[in-house]
Amino acid sequence: MKIGILLGDDIGLEVVPEAVKVMRAAAAKTGLAIQWQDFPIGRRGHELHGHTFPQVTIDGLAMMDGWLLGPIGHSAYPRNDPTWIMPPVRKRFDLFASIKPVKSYPGIKALYQDLDLVLLREVTEGMQSWDNVFAGGGEFMPNDEIAVGFRVITRAGAERVAREAFEIARGRRKKLVTAVHKEPVYRLCCGVFAQECRKVAAQYPDVRFSEVLVDTFCAKLVTDPYRFDVVVTSNQFGDIITDLGAALVGGLGLAPGLCAGVRQAMSQATHGSAPDIAGKAVANPYAPIMSGKMLLAWLGRKHAAPEALAAADLIDAAMARVIAQAKFLTPDMGGAATTMQMGDAVVAAL
Repeated sequence: MKIGILLGDDIGLEVVPEAVKVMRAAAAKTGLAIQWQDFPIGRRGHELHGHTFPQVTIDGLAMMDGWLLGPIGHSAYPRNDPTWIMPPVRKRFDLFASIKPVKSYPGIKALYQDLDLVLLREVTEGMQSWDNVFAGGGEFMPNDEIAVGFRVITRAGAERVAREAFEIARGRRKKLVTAVHKEPVYRLCCGVFAQECRKVAAQYPDVRFSEVLVDTFCAKLVTDPYRFDVVVTSNQFGDIITDLGAALVGGLGLAPGLCAGVRQAMSQATHGSAPDIAGKAVANPYAPIMSGKMLLAWLGRKHAAPEALAAADLIDAAMARVIAQAKFLTPDMGGAATTMQMGDAVVAAL
């Protein structure tokens, strides 16, 4: 496997190395050969190449099977300078499915215990202006009083994220996919999304399928999340739902993620770069480590590589053990360990 390392900004410089350390250890246990390569992005990319998403990184990632991307601290980037941008990695490499597990652990404060869901969000179209156009913007103001935005839903985009959801559900216990939309109101955009989900559902007779309107879904997710298993939705709805799901099990620090494409995938935790705690060695490495686990599992399925699947399972079990023992957890999880100490504990548990 060829896997890239992009540290990102702020706490990315601390938590991504812990994820790599754990992945290396798991791969060594199962005999999985990985070729690692570092690529600059964010502030480091600008310092070295004059751009937060330099061409050397774009060219290098094209040769990778997948990569780990740390959080980008774009809120602090200078405005009105085209070389300081939020790197459009997902769009550049057509990583269309953002996969976010929602999982609680005994001993970690959460609104719900024994919760295990997967939320899928389409991330190459929708309302987000940077995702839905080739050039220009998806938002504009014809005058100072009016702001206009548009939403893009394609049959191809809806079909492939739905298929990814059904493939994931096929390997889970409940074998249930729920499509979330607002078709009675957005008859065309949500209509196309819903139609494509139904078409894919007909091809998976072993997986149950249901549909829920987005407002009803949010209410049910808060009051009875156990009724769901794998959930698939469009970009804007998913942007909101995934953070809501993370809040049910302890917050964004416990929210790993994977952006999957046709040929490549990107490990990316949900949380931001947290500049307020950067350099203090207190950042929680859970989400980057478990995002790395997701990347190994995806690569294992994609390439029929049992060593990668086994490495992912080992990381899952090791993290559960570290959390259960509660000796090496970071302060946000109720412990007093440093970022590196928690990463070391996961490696030891392997």
